[in-house]
Amino acid sequence: MNKLFITLIFSLLSFVANAQDSTTFKGYLYNEEYQVYIQMNFYSNDILVPGQEIFGKLPGFFGANRDSRKWLFTKATITDPNTAMLEITNDYGSEDLTATLKKNDNGTFTLTQNDGSALKIAVNRKWVKIPKNTVFTKVNNR
Repeated sequence: MNKLFITLIFSLLSFVANAQDSTTFKGYLYNEEYQVYIQMNFYSNDILVPGQEIFGKLPGFFGANRDSRKWLFTKATITDPNTAMLEITNDYGSEDLTATLKKNDNGTFTLTQNDGSALKIAVNRKWVKIPKNTVFTKVNNR
C-alpha cells in the first residue's frame, strides 16, 4: 500500500512539473533595443496575425513596433523543454529562414537565425537587419 501511495505522489508531482513547463513557448516576448516582439503559442498553434487573419492560425509571429510587416512562424517544433526550432517566412512569402528559440537559464529567450534570409524591419524607410542572436524578455501582462 505504501508503494502505491508513493508512486501516486511522484506521478502527481511529475504531472504538475510538466504542466508548469507548458507555458515556456506561449506568450509575448520583447526586445527593447530593436523594439521587436514575438507573439507565440507553440502548443496549440492558435495565433492570428493582426490585420492578416487570412493566413489562419499559426504558431506565432515576429513583429516590430516601427514596422507593420510581420514574419510568420509557419512551423514550430519543441525539441526539448527549453528549445524550439522555427520555420519563418515574411508576410509576402518571398523570404524565409530557419531559427532556434531557446529559453536561457536567467529566464530570457534567445532567437538564433540559422539558415536562409535575415530577419529585417523597416525603420524610417531603411531596412534594419536584426542580429543573428537576439535576446528577448517575456512580458507577462500581454
